[in-house]
Amino acid sequence: MDAKTIIIDHGSGYLKAGLSGYNTPQMVFPSIVNYIPCRENPGPSYARRRVDLGIDFNHPDTYSYPIERGRVLNWEGVEYIWSIILEKFRQDQKDCSVMMTESPQMESSDRQKTLEILFEVLDVSSVLLADQLEMSLYASGLLTGVVIDSGYGLTSMKSFHLGSPLPSSCKTLEFGGQDLTAYLFKNLFKEDCDRHNVFQLETVATVQMSKCYVPQNFVEALEFYQTLPTGSDANNVYHLPDGTPVELTPMQRLAPEMFFRPQVFDLPGPSISQAFVESLASCDAAMHPVLMSHVMACGGNTLYPGFTKRLYRELSDDHFTTTKSTMWMGPNRNFSVWLGASMVAHLSTYKSKWMTREEYDESMRM
Repeated sequence: MDAKTIIIDHGSGYLKAGLSGYNTPQMVFPSIVNYIPCRENPGPSYARRRVDLGIDFNHPDTYSYPIERGRVLNWEGVEYIWSIILEKFRQDQKDCSVMMTESPQMESSDRQKTLEILFEVLDVSSVLLADQLEMSLYASGLLTGVVIDSGYGLTSMKSFHLGSPLPSSCKTLEFGGQDLTAYLFKNLFKEDCDRHNVFQLETVATVQMSKCYVPQNFVEALEFYQTLPTGSDANNVYHLPDGTPVELTPMQRLAPEMFFRPQVFDLPGPSISQAFVESLASCDAAMHPVLMSHVMACGGNTLYPGFTKRLYRELSDDHFTTTKSTMWMGPNRNFSVWLGASMVAHLSTYKSKWMTREEYDESMRM
């Protein structure tokens, strides 16, 4: 296909986009849109006249995520975001192909709407809709293995053998980074929590990125923190933008434990390890050794310190499986889907899977 293929990986929390052939996307930003009040419609609750990217600090109550848990809720917002991406990358070349990744939650009606926007509104020449988990597998250079992807809205896993997916192994949990964010919001700000408060948004995001981690033994870590004198560990202290120090509780720092023990946080199961075992059990037992020898962890949540080490330990525990596992994880594993798509865009073996504008028009006439 065209060497100037535009790759778009539109997740629930972040969008990654860029030109094929690169190792990382050239555009990464939160998948957020806002509606700026205007003279024709000044009210914030119905201000749907001027859509824009990100959070408008003057009207923070108008922002939203157009994709939630892998499902598109706001096609107008999605279309606007895609138009911004195409405008940037089509400056030098108008006739670009677009490779769009799709979540495990995408249905046939969503695919049809995606093609409609890309062909009829954004006027692209050809489109390939690519499975996110399959693209992550190719990013590792493997054709056989199990992909575990834990992102902002979903945690999904699927097995592949010689490049072919094993459909029965696909398991998706509507559980991800946004649940960790929601927990910290309620835990840090109690009854005053407000998801549209910019100060609180910044505080929660900073705590997540700089203070949270996955312990290797939750009970031991909790007992350790509880024996520490107040103020004795500088890592437990977060400084608010005005300089006020706030000491984090053990549960706040250990919040990513919810991926491994959701019941501790009053969340429904299964844990990510249990879901993996259920997914693997759907595959032929004779394939378990080769699948377990290539377990790939990717997605933003796997970047929490201790996450992949804990996952490997649990998957190697006899309580979960008797087959030894080998974990694969790259340094840019939050971009694995995009990287895999960037590689696949140049493969001649995928040529038949692309849809051209002419083929789309013909299918619509039938």
